[in-house]
Amino acid sequence: MTVQLTRVSIVTETYTPEVNGVANTLAHLVKGMRLRGIAVQIIRPRQNRHDVDSIEVEEETVTLPGLPLPGYKELKFGLPLKSRILSALQRFKPQALYIATEGPMGWASVKAASACKIPVMSGFHTNFHQYGKHYHLGLLENLGYRYLRYFHNLTAGTLVPTQTQRDELETHGFHNVSVMSRGVDSQMFHPAKRSTELRRKWGVNDNDLVLLYVGRIAAEKNIKLAITTYQQLKAADDRVRLVLVGDGPELAHLRERYPDIICCGTQRGEALAQHFASGDVFLFPSLTDTFGNVVTEALASGLALVSFDYAAAHEHTQDGVNAMLAPFGDEAIFVQRAGLLLDSPNRLRNIRYAARHTAERISWHTIVDEFLQHLAAARPEEIANGTRETNTAKSRITVS
Repeated sequence: MTVQLTRVSIVTETYTPEVNGVANTLAHLVKGMRLRGIAVQIIRPRQNRHDVDSIEVEEETVTLPGLPLPGYKELKFGLPLKSRILSALQRFKPQALYIATEGPMGWASVKAASACKIPVMSGFHTNFHQYGKHYHLGLLENLGYRYLRYFHNLTAGTLVPTQTQRDELETHGFHNVSVMSRGVDSQMFHPAKRSTELRRKWGVNDNDLVLLYVGRIAAEKNIKLAITTYQQLKAADDRVRLVLVGDGPELAHLRERYPDIICCGTQRGEALAQHFASGDVFLFPSLTDTFGNVVTEALASGLALVSFDYAAAHEHTQDGVNAMLAPFGDEAIFVQRAGLLLDSPNRLRNIRYAARHTAERISWHTIVDEFLQHLAAARPEEIANGTRETNTAKSRITVS
């Protein structure tokens, strides 16, 4: 018999107003649960010294001390304060716990939930194990999968955004992996929000072609490929411009080295929607994302997507129909596919139209329903006493 959930706890190292894919996804899930009358408890690191706990009927927030994440100084990982987490769970009495991040706080939360016999599901939101080479953390890359597998296999199941991600994790020994995709707010992100005034602020006119990048300005996002694409296209057509929206460790360097690139910093809400809609082509050069919420936001905004054929692009687009796709990791083809949009205004127009049509079929409402079904199906006995027996392997893992 499926449990009707009325109280859910979420443990995460990042949450709004922080700007990243994990925080964005959780914000939509929480909003959807609250609209269904479900009380939600958020357990997360303290974001700044003014950050305090709050207890509301619909959403309770519990903040814990944290330390800056290497390479992500604007984010923190929570300390493994099991007693604090246990107290919070015992007070809130959730019927299910969702752990979105695998840091020390998440580890302590698995132990605390086990003590309370609360069902736990985990999410694989970020390929942090692939970030090591970008931040001189070779140990992270080498040990990443071993730790992540051990962590996730302690929970009743792991949610991933794509079938490709599920196949990859199962190949590496992860058990009970299920796909829960992502939605997009196609009313928030809409071609009608295109702003002539904003384009003038950028110094571009109606005849210019704006390549847009939205995301973290960082090495692990392969930002250098966006710049390479821009430079090669601009060499062929002087009307091409590149607009970067976001912040990160590479931003200051890029501003200094490439003064012709338009850098807009972090944008939120309506301003972000206007920036999306005011572009023409969306570049998604990343090779490390598990999904890429900005991809579906770009589709909803009516932009022509140029991406490698993986993650959100693989799930929702077809090369030459509603996007331009390159084989995974083939940077030369990536640039070539972007160039084809310059050669044919009709192709560009048709792909933009098809992109919007695709996004209109992607709903957060459906995703929230799927999320709740996964949580309700989890069983506390699968992690009781700190142990979990998988359906595909009889070995038992014990947490001290």
